[in-house]
Amino acid sequence: MSDLPVSRHLLSEAPPEVADHVALDYDARLMRRKRLVGQHGLVFLVDLAEVTNLDDHWGFVLDDGRAVAVEAAPEDLVEVRGDLPRLAWHIGNRHTPCQMAKDHLTIRRDHVIEQMLAYLGADLTPVTGPFRPEGGAYGKGRTMGHDHGSHDHGHTPHSHA
Repeated sequence: MSDLPVSRHLLSEAPPEVADHVALDYDARLMRRKRLVGQHGLVFLVDLAEVTNLDDHWGFVLDDGRAVAVEAAPEDLVEVRGDLPRLAWHIGNRHTPCQMAKDHLTIRRDHVIEQMLAYLGADLTPVTGPFRPEGGAYGKGRTMGHDHGSHDHGHTPHSHA
């Protein structure tokens, strides 16, 4: 048994006081059970009932009542400009999480996807910042990406060529 404070519950709004903050990248913001260290040194254990997308919540509440904020950590990203509907279709067809703005799309750095987008005429600009892609169906959940190697999904093989 751990002596660490435990969070079994998430907050939907900011409380009056915050004990610490954790900065997590997009992948790390999907979790169920994990030991985390806050930016000011608070060590605690997350023990949620199920795998949860932390983007849908403000932060953690520890069993002792303290609150820990969740922030999106900076990541290596690329802004995509050009024929956005066409480019968004190709990004989505590759199951690639995508953040959408009125004048550009943002994805995580991926040389295979970037090469495809450049071939399609996209203007690409590397940037660093928090990544908050569009949710899954109905604005909730995650778009689950996968590698670009040889693979299949059940009995329906496909490629990204």
